[in-house]
Amino acid sequence: MAEFVDWDLAASTAATLGPTGPKVTKAEAVEVVRQLRELTGEAAGHVAEFTGLVSQVDVPPVRVVDRRDWAKLNVAGMRTVIGPLAAHLAKKSQTAGTGPLEMVGAKITALQAGSVLAYLSGRVLGQYEVFSGEPGQLLLVAPNIVAVERKIGADPRDFRLWVCLHEVTHRTQFTAVPWLRGHFLSEVKAFVDASDADPAALLGRVRRAVSAAADAVRNKGSQVSVLDVVQSPAQRAVMDRLTALMTLVEGHAEVVMDGVGPRVIPSVEAIRARFDRRRATANPVESVIRRLLGVDAKLRQYAEGRKFVQGVVDRVGMADFNRVWAGPENLPTLAELTDPGAWVARVVP
Repeated sequence: MAEFVDWDLAASTAATLGPTGPKVTKAEAVEVVRQLRELTGEAAGHVAEFTGLVSQVDVPPVRVVDRRDWAKLNVAGMRTVIGPLAAHLAKKSQTAGTGPLEMVGAKITALQAGSVLAYLSGRVLGQYEVFSGEPGQLLLVAPNIVAVERKIGADPRDFRLWVCLHEVTHRTQFTAVPWLRGHFLSEVKAFVDASDADPAALLGRVRRAVSAAADAVRNKGSQVSVLDVVQSPAQRAVMDRLTALMTLVEGHAEVVMDGVGPRVIPSVEAIRARFDRRRATANPVESVIRRLLGVDAKLRQYAEGRKFVQGVVDRVGMADFNRVWAGPENLPTLAELTDPGAWVARVVP
C-alpha cells in the first residue's frame, strides 16, 4: 500500500514555506535557549505549588526548538495519527493501491499538510507533544517567542516566564495524571476507527469542506472550519469529547498563568492585555486561514476553558477542582463547560 501522505515532502514543504526571522545574533540565540531552560524549571515549581499537582514520572527536559524542528516533530506526530487512518481506509476500500494516482495524491496531501504546518510553525509558542513517546515532550519555539515579545513590547524575561507557566502546566497535567495521555490517545484512535471509507460519503464531506472554505471567505462571521465538515457523524461524537478535554486543559493552563503571574511577573498585566489584543486581531487573509484550520476554535477554548476552571475553583477551591483528574468519568462534558455548577453537582460531594 502506498503512503497516504508523502511525509518527507510534508516536512520539507513546512520548512520551505515557514516564516523566517527574527534577526538575532548567535550570542542572543544562545542566551534565549539558556534562559528558556532555566525559566522552565522555575515555572515548574510555581505550577506545582499553585495546582497541587506533582509529576508521577520522570520528566524529560524541555526541548527548545526552531520552526523547522517544530514542524518536523509534528510531521512525526501526524504520521502516528494519520498512518493508521490510511491503513484503515485502504483495508476497507476496493480502490486503494500503489498506482500513479495514489502516488500523486500522497504528494498533493503532503503539500497541503506541509502548508498548514508552515503557517502554524510561525504561530505556536510552545507545545506539549504527546505522540512521540511516553510521557511526551515539552517544546518551546524560540524564534516565535522572541518575535512576539518584540512585537508587543514585552519585557523578555517576564514574557518568557509567562509562556513557560502555560506550557509547563500542560506538561504537569500529562505527567501528574497517569491516565491522561493514554485516554487522549485512545480518543484519537477512536476518532480514526470511526472514519467512513465509503467513497460517496467521503466525496460528500470533501464537497462540504470546499463549501465551508468558500463560506469562510464570503462570511467573516463564519465559525465553521474544514475540520468540522470532513468528519463522519461517529467522528463528531468523539470530537465532542476531545474538544471538551482540550478546552479543560487549555483553560486550566490559562487559570494557572493568571493565578501565578501577578506574584512572579512584574509586568504581567501589560503582557496579558497586549497578548490578548494580538490573539483577537488578524489581517483579512489570516482571519480566513485561522477559521479554515480551526485556529479560532482553539482561541475560544482558552476563553471558555478559563471560565469553567475559574468557575469551579471559585465555588469549591483548587483541591476539589482537582477531582477532575481522578478519572475519565470526572472530565466535564461540553454542556458542563458552560455550567460549572452542573459539574460541581455531579462530581464534588
